[in-house]
Amino acid sequence: MPLRRVLEPEVMDSDEEARDYDAMDHAGVNAAFCDDLTALAPDLGAVLDVGTGTARIPVALCARRADARVTAVDLAPSMLAVAAENVEREGLGDAIRLQRIDAKRLPFDDATFSAVMSNSIIHHVPEPETALAEMVRVLRPGGVLFVRDLARPEDEAAVAAIVASHAADDTPAQRALLEASLRAALTVDEVVVRVQPHGVEAAAVRVTSDRHWTLAWRKPAPGRA
Repeated sequence: MPLRRVLEPEVMDSDEEARDYDAMDHAGVNAAFCDDLTALAPDLGAVLDVGTGTARIPVALCARRADARVTAVDLAPSMLAVAAENVEREGLGDAIRLQRIDAKRLPFDDATFSAVMSNSIIHHVPEPETALAEMVRVLRPGGVLFVRDLARPEDEAAVAAIVASHAADDTPAQRALLEASLRAALTVDEVVVRVQPHGVEAAAVRVTSDRHWTLAWRKPAPGRA
């Protein structure tokens, strides 16, 4: 039987949860995210990071790209508190602006950002189509939408194998966090169904690792197909 989706809390809002999450070794995953984004969008400019968590990806991005100016939003005050520490420690306060904002109700005008990115937030949203639609809305024509998240495994054995492979040295709490996130994640087909009504082609969404899907899409500019 295919693994059914089991929701986890939309907001991780305790200091312990935020610091446990921040302590997990995501350096390789974050570096790959930045590499893939910058390959797709060589000119970054104004970037929106939706569900920034503790801002590790904006920090990594701005450390390598001086042209990036990131508005990093999250709904959890505890995550943003740790994010502020990370941004300050790296001296990136001029490049990264942190704001407490709900991904489902972005308070930005249409076509505000030249790139919109999001890592591992979609599985936290009970019905993520609204958040994905908001990301498309605030993206400028010609801009890049880059979303990566966990993909729900096919069965219990696959969940156990991924946790064993990627969290073997983590604490029990961190392993439990990964397992819960895998169960809350969407499949590629479920993502496609949610983005196609907003103009995103099915081919823009694909499996990119043993545990991730990626949506990489350039918003059509006027006069272009």
